[in-house]
Amino acid sequence: MTSPTPTDAPTATAAARLRVGVVGVGQRAYIAHHVAASGEAADLVVAADTTPEGRDRAAVEFPGVAVVASHHDLVGRVDAAIVTTPDSTHAAIAIDLLRAGIAVYLEKPLATTVADADAILAVAAETGTPLYVGHNFRHAAVVRLMHDVIARGEIGEVKTIWVRHFVGNGGDYYFKDWHADRSQTGTLLLQKASHDIDVVHLLAGAFTQRVVGMGDLMVYGDVDDRRERPGETVGDWFSFDNWPPASATGLNPVVDVEDVSMMMMTLDNGVVASYQQCHFTPDYWRNYTVVGTEGRLENVGDTGGGVVKVWNRRHDWQVAGDVEYPIDGVEAGHADADVAAVTEFLAFVARGVLPTLSPVAARAAVAAGALAAESLRDGSTPRDVPPLPDAVLAHFARLSAATSAAPVTDASSSIAQPTPTAQPTPTASAGSSSPDPVAP
Repeated sequence: MTSPTPTDAPTATAAARLRVGVVGVGQRAYIAHHVAASGEAADLVVAADTTPEGRDRAAVEFPGVAVVASHHDLVGRVDAAIVTTPDSTHAAIAIDLLRAGIAVYLEKPLATTVADADAILAVAAETGTPLYVGHNFRHAAVVRLMHDVIARGEIGEVKTIWVRHFVGNGGDYYFKDWHADRSQTGTLLLQKASHDIDVVHLLAGAFTQRVVGMGDLMVYGDVDDRRERPGETVGDWFSFDNWPPASATGLNPVVDVEDVSMMMMTLDNGVVASYQQCHFTPDYWRNYTVVGTEGRLENVGDTGGGVVKVWNRRHDWQVAGDVEYPIDGVEAGHADADVAAVTEFLAFVARGVLPTLSPVAARAAVAAGALAAESLRDGSTPRDVPPLPDAVLAHFARLSAATSAAPVTDASSSIAQPTPTAQPTPTASAGSSSPDPVAP
């Protein structure tokens, strides 16, 4: 594949089919199946994993696909690679592939440190090789719906955003393998919260400028039942019967990431935001509250069957919103968002269709999360986000749909906005005198 110049998006000839590889055959490697579902002229041709168990898993998961032991073995075999390895390996693998001219889909988070994130972006800008970061939650129906409510002006100008994240499956998802080890993960404010930090930035139309964090390891640090899990993935041990959290078994030998984390953010357009994450709640979902100058919105449920409620008239408290919008999409997980993200990556590489998410936004999420973790481990002292070099910003501005997308609240912001969805039919609350929402 010919790498694009800084002024051109990548293109492929009509006759060529994109050869795609997947690096790391663990729990998230299933997204490589979406290559076939993308509708693009692309084929999964090779899978790489450094472990014998991973290579055996690849042979079963991707029959007929070549299986190799290293990402270096992809050179000459593929045009693009989907990287789903542990977070601490992202920088080294991505930089190797980018330098080899292989377009990279990198699972979020972009990296575990600001320095590594900046190094990846610098190499992508230097080589011109396409880089895409899998912040799939931007494609989730609940996020697109909240974005559209804000873009229509239904709550006025956004001023503050609060996020509560109930990670009911946290014990199984994040404390029984490498995720529990901060040397591999950095912080769950990256592995888990980077989705939500990115959405905060999207809805506010700006990036975090200053952050303060606080948190602790409150439950899982006291669980003594621990063991190695060679060759296993989360599907081997996950169960809703694993309750209550204090009775968990088979935790990772090293558990030193916080199971409760909170952060407060000041964004560069003046919006203030907060995020709270708990890994021992019984329920599993996230709740956003966005308050503007003319109302507020809040989601109840974050998948199909949930609802986004808008209160935009003054009154006493009421459970029902003044206007309510049903959330469509899958009823659990984010499989539809995964398909959308992989498809967007392949369309970018194969046909030059500009993506809605710039790697600059992915770096902003890493910076906020990583620095919040530094803050909470240092007495909650504030941290300021360092700027990216102008040349790196300019490169990605030319290769992102962000350059033509108006932000929600700030005309100078370069945050990519997803394509507005069709406006869902609202329902009026029983106590509402006028259910008519602002037209899209």
